[in-house]
Amino acid sequence: MRTLCASTLIGEFFVIGFAGLVAMKDPDLSMGTVWTVSGIAMLLCVLLCGVITRPGGVQLGWALQIALILSGFVVPMMFIMGAVFAGLWWASVHFGRQVDEAKARFAAMAESQAEAGGNTA
Repeated sequence: MRTLCASTLIGEFFVIGFAGLVAMKDPDLSMGTVWTVSGIAMLLCVLLCGVITRPGGVQLGWALQIALILSGFVVPMMFIMGAVFAGLWWASVHFGRQVDEAKARFAAMAESQAEAGGNTA
């Protein structure tokens, strides 16, 4: 799960940075505000890569997805990009857990076969 989720978060890192560039063109927003908000969101993406498997990591990721969708009120294209990344986040969590379960089953099966092979030799 960690690899899939981290890949999604790194993709979001870049999308948030590009959205910051677009938001910077809005005359109603100061450059400092845009880059403070974008920078915090980008930093959160990177930090979440390291804590995704810890308790609350997936929930923080969902909070980031919601914030990304809501950023569409500033940069309208982010409604679409946020929805796309929310779908990718769901897929990363869902299929990542399935991969982790399959790896655990395979490791348990390999261990039991090694024990059975070790007892007959």
